Amino acid sequence: MFAAPQDIADALVEIGWDICTTASNHTMDQGWEGLVRTVDTHESVGIQTVGSYRTEAEAAAPVIVDSGGGVRVGFVSQTYGLNGIPKPEGRPWAVDLLDADAAIADAARAKAAGADIVAVHMHAGDEYVHAPSQQQRDFAEAVTSSEHVDFVFGQHAHVVQPIELVNGKWVVYGTGNLIAQSGPAKPHTYDGMLVQLNFTETEPGEFAADSVEWAPTMITRYTQSSPARVYFIPTEIHERPGLAHAMEESAARTRGIVGDVDGLTEVS
Repeated sequence: MFAAPQDIADALVEIGWDICTTASNHTMDQGWEGLVRTVDTHESVGIQTVGSYRTEAEAAAPVIVDSGGGVRVGFVSQTYGLNGIPKPEGRPWAVDLLDADAAIADAARAKAAGADIVAVHMHAGDEYVHAPSQQQRDFAEAVTSSEHVDFVFGQHAHVVQPIELVNGKWVVYGTGNLIAQSGPAKPHTYDGMLVQLNFTETEPGEFAADSVEWAPTMITRYTQSSPARVYFIPTEIHERPGLAHAMEESAARTRGIVGDVDGLTEVS
């Protein structure tokens, strides 16, 4: 069972978070009260959430973020499961579970509500395994076949997974850990990446992701004398010579997993 300090929400705002996906296998770890508290906390600092809901009306409403440049982005978030914990009694809408047809329907509602671009988030995969699972691949294949879905991104494996084109749309299977703490036996859990999709307006109101940029990140382990830190390798490798070798190794591991696809570029 996991939980996190509510103060994290303030830090997320400071570094620019607009929205958080909240459908994961840990969504119900703290029960219905924890689910509500999570959404309440994010709402209190101005961060939208998608994937878990306090009311049936919230669950039915499309979640759309204004990019600030006049482009509106809709989000759908689903999880493969809840670690055996049932949904709250009488609230089947509380968490979105992995269902390609439901994801496509939600994406269509977002487009109808004014979203120019729709991103689908899948919390799925095999923990500590770089290769996407069959469930991930099947889900990505299904949702990218819809005209309403523009790209797919995922988490859960705690390690970096490939970035691929599926049905002509970008799928980021897993970005690894951005900030987390695992044991020394799992070194790849300290590797991660940030991903930026670049969209072009192909015709009025129609957008397509024509390129993707990714940048490797690395976490240092928490100890009693030092906190865990996340490093943006492209810049910090030059600023922290004592960690340069570790960053080089981390970036190389990530590079070997992400893959080499036309339109995919590493930030250096």
